[in-house]
Amino acid sequence: MITDPGVLLLLVLAGVGAGLTGAIAGLASLVSYPALLAAGLPPVIANVTNTVAMLGTTAGAAAGARPELAGQRARIIPLCVITTVGGAAGGAVLLLTPSDAFTAIVPWLIGAASIVLMAGPRLRRLAEGAEHHGLRPATGVAAFFIGVYGGYFGAAAGVLMLALLVSVWTQPLARTNAAKNLVTGSANLLAAVVFSVTGKVVWTAALAVCLGSLAGSWLGSTLVRHLPATPLRIGIGVAGLGLAIVLGWQAFTA
Repeated sequence: MITDPGVLLLLVLAGVGAGLTGAIAGLASLVSYPALLAAGLPPVIANVTNTVAMLGTTAGAAAGARPELAGQRARIIPLCVITTVGGAAGGAVLLLTPSDAFTAIVPWLIGAASIVLMAGPRLRRLAEGAEHHGLRPATGVAAFFIGVYGGYFGAAAGVLMLALLVSVWTQPLARTNAAKNLVTGSANLLAAVVFSVTGKVVWTAALAVCLGSLAGSWLGSTLVRHLPATPLRIGIGVAGLGLAIVLGWQAFTA
C-alpha cells in the first residue's frame, strides 16, 4: 500500500494526464502505467492497478461527451457487450500466463492501428457501402480481440478501437471518439472486477489515479468537441506510432 502523500499527489496528477490523453487519443496508459511503475509497483501489480484505476477515465469521458453519445445507443451497447467479454478473457490471460507473452506483437499491433487510423476516411471510400446501422461480424470479431488486448494490457487499446470505428463508421470524429471511450472502457470492466478480488490491486494508488483520471477525461471529452477532426486524427495516429516504436525498442533490448 502506498501512503506517502507526495507520491499519491503525483499519482493524482498522472491520473489527470491519463484521463486527458485517454479521452482525446486513447493513450491513457501511456501516462498512468509508467507513473505506477515509478511509484514502485512491480509490472503485473501496476498493470492490474491501472486497469481498475482507468474506470475513472470511462466515467469522466462519458459524462463529458453526453452530446456526442446521443443517438448512438443501438450500436454502442452490442460493442460494449462484446468488449466486456473480451476484456474478461484478457484479464484471465494476464493472470494465467507470463507477463511478457504479448511483448513482441503489441508494438506491431499498435503501429498497424495507428496507420489504419490515419487512413480511416480513405479506407471507408475504398470499402463502398461499409457504413450501416447493424454490426458486421468482422467488426464484432475485431472488437472482441481489442477487448482481449484491453483486459490483458491496454496501452493504446483506444487507438486500436478508434482505428476500427473510424474505418467502418461515417460520422464526426468527436462522436466516434466518444463511442470509443465507452467501448474500450467496457473492456476494463470485468477485468477490473476479476483483478479486484485477486489481492493484487494497490487500492490507494488505484484510487489516486482514478480520481485524477475522472477529472482529466471529462476535460478531454470537452476539448475534443472543439478540436479540428483531421489534425486530431493524424495527431493520435502519430502518437500511436511513437508508442509502438518505444515499445518495440523496449522489447528488442529486453
